[in-house]
Amino acid sequence: MLYKRLLKIALCLLLVPVFCTLTFTNRLNESIHRSTQEQLEVAVSAEKLAPAYDVIVAGTDPEGVMAAISAARNGLKVLLVDNRNRSILGGLMTLGWLNSLDLNKAPVSYRFWNKPIYLNKGLFQEWYEGIQGTSFDVNHAANLFHRMVADEPNIDLLLKARQMDPVMVGNQAVGMRIVKEDGSVEEIMSKAIIDATQDADIAVAAGAEYTVGRGDIGEPNAQMAVTLVFKLSGVTDEVWHKLKTHKNTGFDSRSIWGYPEAREYESSDPKRVKMRSLNLGRQDGDTLLINSMQIYGVNPLDPESVQEGLRIGQKEAPLIVDFLKKRFKEFRDLEYAGTAPELYVRETRHIKGEYRLSMVDLMENRDHWDAIAYGAYEVDIQSSDASNKGSIMLVPEQYGVPFRCLVPLHVEGMLVVGRSASFDSLPHGSARVIPLGMATGEASGAAVKLAIDEGLTLRELSKSEAGITKLRQRLKKQGMDLRMRSFPTPEYAKHKDYQGLLVAASHFLTIGGYSNDGWALDKAASPKRFANSVRTLQKRYPDLLSEPLSAADISEESAKEPLSLAHAADLLARALIESESGAQGASLQTLIERGWIVEDTLANIANRDKLTNGDTFMLYRDILQKVGMTFK
Repeated sequence: MLYKRLLKIALCLLLVPVFCTLTFTNRLNESIHRSTQEQLEVAVSAEKLAPAYDVIVAGTDPEGVMAAISAARNGLKVLLVDNRNRSILGGLMTLGWLNSLDLNKAPVSYRFWNKPIYLNKGLFQEWYEGIQGTSFDVNHAANLFHRMVADEPNIDLLLKARQMDPVMVGNQAVGMRIVKEDGSVEEIMSKAIIDATQDADIAVAAGAEYTVGRGDIGEPNAQMAVTLVFKLSGVTDEVWHKLKTHKNTGFDSRSIWGYPEAREYESSDPKRVKMRSLNLGRQDGDTLLINSMQIYGVNPLDPESVQEGLRIGQKEAPLIVDFLKKRFKEFRDLEYAGTAPELYVRETRHIKGEYRLSMVDLMENRDHWDAIAYGAYEVDIQSSDASNKGSIMLVPEQYGVPFRCLVPLHVEGMLVVGRSASFDSLPHGSARVIPLGMATGEASGAAVKLAIDEGLTLRELSKSEAGITKLRQRLKKQGMDLRMRSFPTPEYAKHKDYQGLLVAASHFLTIGGYSNDGWALDKAASPKRFANSVRTLQKRYPDLLSEPLSAADISEESAKEPLSLAHAADLLARALIESESGAQGASLQTLIERGWIVEDTLANIANRDKLTNGDTFMLYRDILQKVGMTFK
């Protein structure tokens, strides 16, 4: 026994220097700060384009860059083209100045040196090791994108196109018609197109179906606020350290998040602009970037509205900086240094694909047989107007993104990657983050090569288990991590009303928060909240439910009382449309007889005089199941 103990002690002593070295190395890598900012390397377009390419990648945001590199490294001849008057690569990161990464952390991490494991590896990991840190310098990031593309002889780059449109033969994309910067027009043929534009512009022009904003849950005019990132100068090591010391603030070597008092800022236009808590990303030299200004009423699909949003943000940014300098002593030595060239747009179109990622997928932490990337970032629903703060709906453990989400319905020869892929609007709050989008880009480039080699259309590949197995094997060889980790079943999934919770979460009727317990399944339900939830269902299913419940349906007295089953049934009966006369105002028994409420749900209600939130969620489940809608 003594021998074994001595052996363990010896092994520990031998490993200590190794762990110390790893700790030092990793912390050093994550804290590299260059004293001066790199000069931008302006990307140069190819002088002459080929008449045809294996694949055309539209859009030079990070997702498009990764798609082009992946396709090129798989031996395909690639045209990477952009029509947004850009001189550098990286789009949202390098021109929208979104320099803090929303990373997908694996649910199980081996934290010997306090370093989390990230799900998105492959090309993203290659780029991430180059930028070194959870926040980065935008010039350094742009130059890294540029060098990665320039190192691929199979990629031709074309920037500043005036216009680009798909060339279609029926519903088959066979190339692109491009109006170049000088006004000349070229029609370039290709075997496939990867749409990596922020708004899926090419897929839509080709006829792909889509929803806008939260249109899938009956609120097409509700979409997340846009942001104009702004810059501060005068950031020394001493100032950066002081910024980290503010209460209610978290940080690492390159990022700081917190300062909730920033919400106290009084905007010059309260209906159009407000501030949220601060996200600070340090750059090289003496600057940092702040992603916290929220601008409302901007239609990102309307160029004039986008320009208006930029003007609003440019006017407000110096006013915000003045507030920060007065409100926080940590900001007093900093100076306003300008705004990003482009708006940070979070949400516009959501393509309808062969599969649509759902909230149930994230609630269930589902893997998929055709998963080509994995996510774990919180479902972050930013506010859509100045009257709300936004919501964290859920923090998933890990979920798979199916290849089918990249394949738009009714359009052949095309894939859509990034935030406008086939995601429902709520799970899009997690799946929209750029590292996951870069993973879908890498998968798309490899998929085009495989489809060509196998003689399959992209849609056929999406339905082929053998083909997807080969695609996943190829991606693993490229360094992607396609493992689904094991983890305990979340507590909310063990609740008796879990099936109802899936329905409520899918309709934005409840939120879980960072702890996944905000839905308060066992707390007393509110009559007003119940009526509001019924109204929400009416928006999504106008053919199912009649005119919205009015305020008169909830008296002041009844609003103060617990929600009883009888009261809930009465409200549902007023709202439901039945072809048979006399359905409105029907009793609970009538609703049961007609199948709107099932006996199993009633049996699980512990107190009919005081329904819980979970009880009401199960009633919603019954209503939708009656008309054939399931959420599994």
